[in-house]
Amino acid sequence: MTSHKTTVQTMKPATAAKKLGVYLEATPAEFQEGAVSRTELNALQSDPPEWLTALRRTGPHPRPVVAAKLGVSIAGLARGGVTDPLTTEQIDALKAENPEWLVRERATQAEVRKEAARVKEKHAAARTAHEEA
Repeated sequence: MTSHKTTVQTMKPATAAKKLGVYLEATPAEFQEGAVSRTELNALQSDPPEWLTALRRTGPHPRPVVAAKLGVSIAGLARGGVTDPLTTEQIDALKAENPEWLVRERATQAEVRKEAARVKEKHAAARTAHEEA
């Protein structure tokens, strides 16, 4: 008879931070230094500790979160010269300032979304037509 060990799936702190939508360097040292199990990640997502709640609320936020909050792509952030994580306060200031690059990138992002919706609709119509034939 062989005994089977249950393996605990773990991930690097960088992966866990990405899944949590937070900037790794702003997390507590104990989070940055150890592996995070799937169970621990689920617990952090379902019942976030105060540090995680505060980090999500005020930042600093990683680029994907900054891009989403500004309504632009990550590439658009880079074209606008934003390469560092930003706090919620800095993001709000950028929104209020509404620089020309942000207006341009938001318009570009709106066009990309519009085109994606058009393509999706076209594929759905083609699929429906194919099914009816």
